[in-house]
Amino acid sequence: MNVIFTCGGTAGHINPAIAVANILRERHPDCRILFIGAKGHMEEKLVPQAGYELKCLPGAGLVRGVSPKAIRKNAKVVSDLFGSIRECKKIIREFDADVIVGTGGYASFPALYAGSKLGVPTCVHESNAVPGLTTKMAANRATRVLVCFEESAKYYRHPEKVEVVGMPVRKEFISTEKAQARKALGLDSRPLVVSAFGSLGAKAMNYAMADFMALEQKAGSPFQHIHATGTYGWKWMPEHLQKLGVATGEGTSIDLREYIYDMPMVMAAADLIIGRAGASTCNEIGASGTPCILIPSPNVTNDHQMKNAKILADRGGAVLIPEGEDMGRKLFHAVTGLLDDAQRMNRMSEILRSMVVLDSAERICDMVEELSK
Repeated sequence: MNVIFTCGGTAGHINPAIAVANILRERHPDCRILFIGAKGHMEEKLVPQAGYELKCLPGAGLVRGVSPKAIRKNAKVVSDLFGSIRECKKIIREFDADVIVGTGGYASFPALYAGSKLGVPTCVHESNAVPGLTTKMAANRATRVLVCFEESAKYYRHPEKVEVVGMPVRKEFISTEKAQARKALGLDSRPLVVSAFGSLGAKAMNYAMADFMALEQKAGSPFQHIHATGTYGWKWMPEHLQKLGVATGEGTSIDLREYIYDMPMVMAAADLIIGRAGASTCNEIGASGTPCILIPSPNVTNDHQMKNAKILADRGGAVLIPEGEDMGRKLFHAVTGLLDDAQRMNRMSEILRSMVVLDSAERICDMVEELSK
């Protein structure tokens, strides 16, 4: 069996594909797996690190607006798209693909479209309740459309193709034990707070977390803190923290990283997560059962992160705080309040675990096997 996974742009699109690929490789050790993504994005780090072959093509998302700059940018995007479709057809033929699985991001469209034109079975997975433009376009030609929520079927032109499978997460998010993780990370008895705002980093939230770190240091470092700055934040945040007088690194309570590559272990060790509300993040948090504070990104299409966060918050599994003024102080008070309320934290953990489809990756593997026949 030869399977192509296509995804890219952010970890939220890439990690679900890796989770499915891992299960597929366990079931069929002799199967061939290939990833197709876009140049210059997170897939170039995450996919090879997971042990899979990756081919990257030029690609970018469309820019909103009708300014001359936007028009020129979109003209290049369209030109690259046609070139990527031609290249994908060549790759699919040479690889002799049996199935193509897309898990989101504009990088997935060329391979899904090329595969459908060549008669190769395709399935597209949408992690959010409301599909984005890429998913809608790919779903029209896909053999199967896989979604997380029953309510999502109404957004597709062919609801008969839609199947509810949940959101795949790597099994390590489910199986890693807290005590084992804390020992591996060399933590002391204080609680661990983990914060991350996407693989690229959110500038406003990195500034807020810098203020947060200043407050935690002033309070005597009552907890340990791992923070991922993201690719862009890594370029300026360490220097900014130095100006604020915040000490990080060895011998301090703050572990500053560009990206958290060992997230299953870090999340298992954590007492509290602070982050965005992308579908992948919400499901990883649910699988690990880690209480969380969610700050939905205000800069996403259809405000889907707010919808994701409300599902968790309305059931009592998360605290939702909209991005706004004085975020560092608001978050510090919210964190200290939660860490002092063990009963609420335990209840949040129970609720989160009850909301997740734990065998989502297995269900998608079942679908791949069916389509390959």
